[in-house]
Amino acid sequence: MTDNKLQKSVKAEVSKDFRTIVTQLENDLVEIADGENIVAGTKDNPIVTNSNLIPIEHFFMDGVYVRKMTMYKDITVIGAIHKHLHMCFLTEGHLVVADENGTTEYKAPCHIIATPGVKRVLHAIEHSVWYNTHKNPTDIEDVQEIERNTVALNYEEYDEYIKNK
Repeated sequence: MTDNKLQKSVKAEVSKDFRTIVTQLENDLVEIADGENIVAGTKDNPIVTNSNLIPIEHFFMDGVYVRKMTMYKDITVIGAIHKHLHMCFLTEGHLVVADENGTTEYKAPCHIIATPGVKRVLHAIEHSVWYNTHKNPTDIEDVQEIERNTVALNYEEYDEYIKNK
């Protein structure tokens, strides 16, 4: 087995393990969420669109939706699985972001190109401000509808989306 094949094999195992572990962590947090110390989506509102722990603002402009998330020091967020390639900007602070490809530190100001199909866990080393930018070709301003168009709630839903794309 060449190094390249070995690296691909290891990456596939890490990816599979990450998906399993982060899904179990998310399920456990939903079970104990109290809305005060732990915030999680609900059956009716699966994506947290604002809370005192994670203030979120929404901006709409021609063909674009921007979501601003403020993360206070030591807050951790498990993100949704985005369906589309998009750009994220860290305009203030310092974050550690873990996903199935590993862990990366980001210090503001910086940006990342967020690939679709990836769930990320963000941890604020210090007070941070994170922006996600998304296409919004029909100029929808209903955040729940935008979320249905831009994210999958789990890996199975994402796989189904890709299959039917």
